[in-house]
Formats: sequence, structure tokens, C-alpha cells
Amino acid sequence: MIQSVTAQKLRMSDPNDPRDGEGDAGVVLQTKPKTKRPPLYKVLLLNDDYTPMEFVVHVLERFFGMTHAQAFEVMLTVHKKGVAVVGVFSHEIAETKVGQVMDFARRHQHPLQCTMEKE
Repeated sequence: MIQSVTAQKLRMSDPNDPRDGEGDAGVVLQTKPKTKRPPLYKVLLLNDDYTPMEFVVHVLERFFGMTHAQAFEVMLTVHKKGVAVVGVFSHEIAETKVGQVMDFARRHQHPLQCTMEKE
């Protein structure tokens, strides 16, 4: 079992020891590495003047698991403010969601834009 900080070696000075510094006791500390959480990315949906509101609601329900009421509220935010955060994910998941939305919009001939940015 490794603790956060452990004294590994403590020795008293020995005047006959060539490794000895100036008579100081040496302490070697071992630290436990801390794992960092991966950065998160916001997935953003951008407003345009051509994509129907119903299509945006459908995208939000299908790709972001929103209820119809949640999707409708987010769609209105996109419509009124020009952009809305539709989810926060790890890089790989955010990238996948953006690709899915963009492909789906293109297949249905809508210019809907979806992007991601670091949180």
C-alpha cells in the first residue's frame, strides 16, 4: 500500500561514509502520482435561417437524449441567442456527436452547424 507521501529512507550521518554530505540526515520522499481528469468539451448547436425548428428538435432528441420538452427549449435558445450548449462530453464523444449531427443534417439537406469547444 502506497500512501500519499512516505518516508523511504532516513539515515543518520556517518563521518566515514563517502556518500555522506555535510553530516545532514537524508530523506527521500515518494509521492503517489495523481491522475488528472480528461478535459471536457461543450457541443454547440448554431442557428441558421434555413433549418426547420422541428428538425432541430428531432436532432436534439435523437442524438442528445433529450425529451421533447427539453429539446424544444434548447431549440428556442438556439433560435433566439444564435447558439446553445447541447451537451458536455469527453473529446471522443463530443467529436462523435458533432460528426453524427453534421452527417444527419447533410443527408437531410439542412445547413445545420454543430461544433465543439474545450470547456
